Amino acid sequence: MSETKPTCEDILEAAVVALGGTKRSGQVVMARAIAEAFTQGEHLAVQAGTGTGKSLGYLIPALQYAATEDTRVVVSTATLALQHQIIAKDAPLAVAAVKKVLGESPRVEVLKGWQNYVCLHKLNGGYEGLGEDLFAAADMIAPEEMAEAGGKGAQSACDRRARRPRGYAAQTKRLYEWARETDTGDRDEAPAGITNRAWRQVSLSSLECVGDTCPFRDQCFQVQARQRAAGAQVVVTNHAMLGLAAAGRATPLPEYDALVVDEAHDLVERVRSQATTELSASLVASASKAAGRVGLECAERLADQALALQIGFSHLEDGRFKVVPSAIAECRTVLIPALKQGLADLANKKEETPKTAVAKGVLSSLLETLEAMNPDRVESGQNVLWLTRGYERDQEPRLYVAPLKVADKLAARIWADTAVVMTSATLKLGGSFEPVLHQVGLNRAVPAPKTLDVGSPFQPAKQGILYLAKDLPAPGRGEHPEVFWNRLVALVQASRGGALGLFSSRSMAEKAGEVLRERTDWPILVQGEDSVAALVREMREDSSACLMGTLSLWQGVDLPGATCRLVVIDRLPFPVPSDPLIEARCEAVRQAGRSDFMEVSVTHAALLMAQGAGRLLRSGSDRGVVAVLDSRLATKSYGRFIITSMPPLWPSTDASVVLGALGRLVEGLEAEA
Repeated sequence: MSETKPTCEDILEAAVVALGGTKRSGQVVMARAIAEAFTQGEHLAVQAGTGTGKSLGYLIPALQYAATEDTRVVVSTATLALQHQIIAKDAPLAVAAVKKVLGESPRVEVLKGWQNYVCLHKLNGGYEGLGEDLFAAADMIAPEEMAEAGGKGAQSACDRRARRPRGYAAQTKRLYEWARETDTGDRDEAPAGITNRAWRQVSLSSLECVGDTCPFRDQCFQVQARQRAAGAQVVVTNHAMLGLAAAGRATPLPEYDALVVDEAHDLVERVRSQATTELSASLVASASKAAGRVGLECAERLADQALALQIGFSHLEDGRFKVVPSAIAECRTVLIPALKQGLADLANKKEETPKTAVAKGVLSSLLETLEAMNPDRVESGQNVLWLTRGYERDQEPRLYVAPLKVADKLAARIWADTAVVMTSATLKLGGSFEPVLHQVGLNRAVPAPKTLDVGSPFQPAKQGILYLAKDLPAPGRGEHPEVFWNRLVALVQASRGGALGLFSSRSMAEKAGEVLRERTDWPILVQGEDSVAALVREMREDSSACLMGTLSLWQGVDLPGATCRLVVIDRLPFPVPSDPLIEARCEAVRQAGRSDFMEVSVTHAALLMAQGAGRLLRSGSDRGVVAVLDSRLATKSYGRFIITSMPPLWPSTDASVVLGALGRLVEGLEAEA
């Protein structure tokens, strides 16, 4: 009688036992479906609610498939923080379970973007004279040249960049000491408190890398990470890397046969971000300097165009352009042939040096940006073009171009010929997978994707209340009325603190902080007064503390237990209509004869509402209230679509019922303590 082969469920059970946990039916169903998708080469979308344990739910079948089929699986997450969690916590447990059951230990390696590793060449002064921070500096054109050319604000922009943040010297010293001792060069292992500005002193982008000409190539941390990934059965990366691949750019990802996309609800925006490029006078000036260092004839034309762009930008208003402005069109006419000739001249050079490698990267990047600003693509709506000076009008103008849709790119370059599993706690919007599958292009993949909702081990209708403040006036464009603030205070008083406030703007979050500090005795924290990590840590340590913040708190904040028993949402998070990409998406949907409000605005709001409401229940014992102080959720027809996208909490429009429930909850918690 033949011996039965171990199954994915056997390995999962070993992992759960090692963890000291209990079997979760949703996790088992998820793992079984993913294992089948891998072996059958299928596409699968899995919604796994909070508490399912989805990391092990996909890691176990991924490791099993890679080990038994002698192949490679890539796992992509939304952020570096999630990537680190998988590598440090979940993957070792999963590998140990696979070894126990199968007798094999599949290798799991992490792979990040270039800028996440120390550059040894830069650390040892190799970029002196090559143009440090080639793609980030407004100081590539001298302030006096900008002023003579008619550019406003260049001096102040340079002055701001010249000022170092407090403790910068100490940060840099600490960073250099660590960088000379590290074995991995990975930013995640760097000392705490290192700012992005300080990190730039020891890192660079892939375009700045001098490649094979680097004297430290054999010791390069990024190269070593790529080599480790090439020998691994499972490679953990992030969506930014998939974005590079979708945009058709070179990535350090090794070949793979199966892909897991975790936190898939974030994929579209992160892929679009990678495909977005920018044009500014300083970027053209940096290209001119790089070309001049290697004696290219195009250097002078680049310098002229940098000044011409500065003048041209000064006459343009911020916002979206449906046609390419004449100043940009003229720049393209001059620079595209010059850049192509410069790259051809570089290719004909007998020997590649660090300077030629840098010049090639700069010129190639600039050429790619200018080609993306093709008038036909902009006028047809394929690409979106806009100008911004940032939050301060005197900042250097920058012109951005981004693809309107990324579904086609993902369908052609990511989903094709690969088994794909997409998973998230929020893949169903309005009760359907279709909106997300449409956005990512998986609905057109062959084979057609299967869908699965494994639910959550939690019982939202018994653990939490969804308070719909139907009696409040619908929010206007200005500040909330007094009745809104009275209701907020009443809720926080009833919960005796322990509130997370999710606001539509920084000014409203700050106003909430002022009101609560004046009218309550609870410790009130406001986003911006410290780092998010520090504020969340402070709230975890004091169950009476309240944290008021904006968009970055809607996702990823984990406050389990009595720490967070009240989540307040001030208004439905519809996107800003004037945002260039939102405006372009709405226009395209209208032209197709569909409702841009439902397809763009309501879908956007539903996704964020699902994420925001998900902050309340983080364990099976959590209790509390999600209070939506926007009456439109209860009174408008689209409210049902949004509510269906959220965790199925018990709904109520009665403020007295909700306040009474909060009071009883706190009394129970105090009695238990």
